[in-house]
Amino acid sequence: MKEYKNLFYELLYPNVCPFCGSLVREGMCGKCEEKVVYVQEPYCKKCGKPVRTEEQEYCFDCGKNRHYFTEGRALFLHKSPVSEAVYAMKYQNRRVYGQFFGRELAEKYNGFMEKRGVELIIPIPLHKSKKRLRGYNQSQIVAGELAKRTGIPMDMTKLARRKKTKPQKSLDDRQRKANISGAFSLKGELGGKKNILLVDDIYTTGSTLDEAARVLLNGGAENVYFLTISIGQGY
Repeated sequence: MKEYKNLFYELLYPNVCPFCGSLVREGMCGKCEEKVVYVQEPYCKKCGKPVRTEEQEYCFDCGKNRHYFTEGRALFLHKSPVSEAVYAMKYQNRRVYGQFFGRELAEKYNGFMEKRGVELIIPIPLHKSKKRLRGYNQSQIVAGELAKRTGIPMDMTKLARRKKTKPQKSLDDRQRKANISGAFSLKGELGGKKNILLVDDIYTTGSTLDEAARVLLNGGAENVYFLTISIGQGY
């Protein structure tokens, strides 16, 4: 009976490649697998942005800015076709893409998380008005799949977004920091969890993750790491 239910579900909701929409058994299609650019070494030791040489320890941003987060990594460079897939996940109700990205993060960065002793996964929250309008938090979907695959618990209640902010993509670095300042608050305690992992969709300058990390550190965390789907270049 279970097999028939699974078959019915597959017929009703077939797997599609998140980058081109073609039908696939699982993951992405072969053509898109050749197009997407996974983040590989050399990359910034702090945020994980690709850099030009192995001798370059930090990207341009991390070389001039102090971050509250300890360290982070991303799956892909934020360029086509990844950028379109992330946009569709966020704004076109392609929630299933979040599950794909969560699986990919788990496969690539399970060792990263184990080595750093991550005890709790927290998705970057949306303001309640934005979540009500969109109907879901894309980072929560990604984080949920990551938690399921790694066995590390996810918490959606500890970190709250109390301030409605402008879209970060329309602002410069200084404006981003001012815009996101005071946007998050901690509800309750972290339950003794010291190594926290934040999950977000895109890393640009790190302002959002920094502010969330600052709040968590003030709340008792010792290290705040992050994983994102995509990231910009670090030159």
